[in-house]
Amino acid sequence: MHINTKCLQEGYKAENGQPRVLPIYQSTTYKYDSSEHLGDLFDLKAPGHMYTRISNPTFAAAEDKLAAMEGGVGAMFTSSGQAASMISILNIASAGDNFISLSEIYGGTVNLFAVTLKKMGVEVRFVSPSMTDEEIEAKIDDRTRLVFGETIANPALKVLDFERFAALAHKHNIPLIVDNTFATPILCRPFEFGADIVVHSTTKYLDGHAIAVGGAIVDSGKFDWAAAGKFPELTEPDESYHGVVYTKDFGEAAYITKARVQLLRDMGATPAPMNAFLTNLGMETVHLRMERHSANALAVAKMLKDHPAVSWVSYPGLEGDSEYELAQKYLPDGCSGVISFGVKGGRTAAMKFMDSLKMAAIVVHVADARTCVLHPASTTHRQLTDEQLEGAGVKPEAVRLSVGIEHIDDIIADLKQALEA
Repeated sequence: MHINTKCLQEGYKAENGQPRVLPIYQSTTYKYDSSEHLGDLFDLKAPGHMYTRISNPTFAAAEDKLAAMEGGVGAMFTSSGQAASMISILNIASAGDNFISLSEIYGGTVNLFAVTLKKMGVEVRFVSPSMTDEEIEAKIDDRTRLVFGETIANPALKVLDFERFAALAHKHNIPLIVDNTFATPILCRPFEFGADIVVHSTTKYLDGHAIAVGGAIVDSGKFDWAAAGKFPELTEPDESYHGVVYTKDFGEAAYITKARVQLLRDMGATPAPMNAFLTNLGMETVHLRMERHSANALAVAKMLKDHPAVSWVSYPGLEGDSEYELAQKYLPDGCSGVISFGVKGGRTAAMKFMDSLKMAAIVVHVADARTCVLHPASTTHRQLTDEQLEGAGVKPEAVRLSVGIEHIDDIIADLKQALEA
């Protein structure tokens, strides 16, 4: 099936006489006919649901839909995108290990990597795409466990060169993990370009309506953990499950199985069934919305580029943009609805512009159906140092504009009157 059809048809499949729409299984627990069957569940010998902290029929159906959309062997929903990023790292990295991350990523993820994971003994080593392969490889050693990047960096809007970084990772027998939040599988499927694991903040375009916080991890099933020889978490017995060896017992689904039955079990970063239900609804129409988001954003970017009150515009789909060539290669169907631009006059002028908007809202959010704006340097990236802000590509005059799916004439009219103000 085409991906547009998968958005609707994958995941929940109603049988004879069952509800046509995915039900909300608002239950923390499940009934079994025998203690032996329940024991087999806890030994991972039988499929099924043990407890909603680990799995639930509602989010299992939504997970299956997302896995099909991304082209993976399995997916796991989490309580937030940050939880998904954290678990994706800790699933294969322990105290004393390190990993490579692109510096131009979401500010909250920078904090997660540089502050919280550091306290757990896992070191992040930031790199820039402007560095040579040799400079990046100099940061890789025998305790390096992965490379991390974002398809479209938030808010710098740099496009990840998948093939380059997949090749670098695989040369050293480590996986490439990619945050595909802004692109969604509608605009880019990272597994097709060499990525091994994908994470999402489903709170953004997959939900699409700013109503359900959530995250997800999707496993391609393509990385050979045993051959890499660096991942005892997956290739040696797990004593918490009587010696289960994930690569032997679960094959290509080893990574995502361990993430669920060990880390989700222990950390409890579980989505609510209602949130999974709402996210599933959002995924049913994401293919329609991403087309409109991308078309509207390109029209807005062209307007801003020619406006006398704007000093610069960053949008990968805009011809002449530094990321245009990579976008044409990896994002030929559109570059989402997020634009960064600078207002002449610096921080003060940028905030005056935002205060003058009448339709677009100032919110701590991005990537939903309604147009909204944010000043990253004073909000989402507020905790970063000046050096980290520069590394993340966040300038003091920068406005992050999330272009919605309203009529393009209304969006442009609102932006123009605010710029004039």
